[in-house]
Amino acid sequence: MQGIHLFDLASRQAEWLSVRQAAVSGNVANANTPGFKARDVEPFHDVLAQSQLTMAATNPKHLEIDASGIAATALRKDAVTEQNHSKNTVNLEMEMVKSGEINREFALNTSIVKAFHRMMMSSVKA
Repeated sequence: MQGIHLFDLASRQAEWLSVRQAAVSGNVANANTPGFKARDVEPFHDVLAQSQLTMAATNPKHLEIDASGIAATALRKDAVTEQNHSKNTVNLEMEMVKSGEINREFALNTSIVKAFHRMMMSSVKA
């Protein structure tokens, strides 16, 4: 039996979320610093794509999806930043939106881990 990687994946995302929150809070803290350039981290799906975590059919009843049949769409990157008169690129409204995204993603992460933990505990008790 192979290990369960969900907890490892959730841990990686929680670490990524804490790094992103630190970047957002640094941007907010330096909103009035002349010449400060706003920062953000690499998207989690790019971080995850660099890892060796792959899907595997461990049971003959698992469905197989041909990767060539899935259409991928390139997303437009919003790298457009406005500079104010002091050449600062921090947009407080966007930073608050990012902070809300981080909060929702962390709540979803912990909810999934809790549900999976309850499921594992109930299977052990049975």
